[in-house]
Amino acid sequence: MREEISAGRMLFRSGSHLRACLLPRVVFALVSSMLLTSTAAFAQDTQEKNELAVGVGRTFISDQRVPNTNFFDNTVHSGKGFSLNFLYARQLRFFKWADSSVGIEVPVIYNPDEDLNLGLNVIPKQYSSVFLTPAVRVSFVRNFFVSPWVSLGGGVGYFSSSEDAVFFGPYTGHRIKVTGVMHGGVGFDVPLPGKLHSLKFRFEARDNWSGVPPINVDTGRTRQHNYYVGGGVVMRF
Repeated sequence: MREEISAGRMLFRSGSHLRACLLPRVVFALVSSMLLTSTAAFAQDTQEKNELAVGVGRTFISDQRVPNTNFFDNTVHSGKGFSLNFLYARQLRFFKWADSSVGIEVPVIYNPDEDLNLGLNVIPKQYSSVFLTPAVRVSFVRNFFVSPWVSLGGGVGYFSSSEDAVFFGPYTGHRIKVTGVMHGGVGFDVPLPGKLHSLKFRFEARDNWSGVPPINVDTGRTRQHNYYVGGGVVMRF
């Protein structure tokens, strides 16, 4: 009986010694693997400094009441125009802190058909808009499965009103307007795995704070927010 107990103790000590020897090696192997993977991803990512992106979404503009009027439906209503977003970006500098980067981007948001409505037949039926707004973008945790970013910049906007009035007949007011734009955006990217690592899904919200479009009524405002919300695909190279 004593011999069995002694043998059991020796076996237990031997197993404990084996685990004590293997555990540091296992931990070292795991840490080394993680560091190599992170280094490879970082090196690969730093080589892909350029981006081309295309997205689709909607542009949201708040309704604007015409002051000092009392006719029926004296508020300019804007539709939720289907919009396209084309973008080129380049990373300028990479940082180890939060695996972040700073770069420039040039988004172009095109809204071909922003429908309008008002109680009087004095405004255009719709207008189109284009915003070209170079910006600085800061991205965080670029090699994580979700990478958030923020963008700030400014540029130019172009409005073109339709030739038709909202209900019937031609629109007789000014049709073209060019305006300065302040731009801000937030979003996050989801990189694809494996051989598709150069592609990312992007979800974003952008605000182009511009002058008001030429719609032939005075709403008491000189500027308006054009909120774009959408998603798309990004190709890195």
